[in-house]
Amino acid sequence: MPKQKTHKASKKRFRVTANGKVMHRQAGTSHLLSRMTHKRKRNLRGTTALCKVEATRIKRALAGNSY
Repeated sequence: MPKQKTHKASKKRFRVTANGKVMHRQAGTSHLLSRMTHKRKRNLRGTTALCKVEATRIKRALAGNSY
């Protein structure tokens, strides 16, 4: 059987922690920020964990390789 290849786009966007959680950057933070309130921009900072169902799909796509 051939090996499972890593999905490169997923590798750039997601990171698996030591506990197995999948972390991602929040959407809507790259441009057009002047119309957002300071509170909204502040809450979009940092990374958040994916839900369990999506995390399983991403882990399969990463095939054990993440940064």
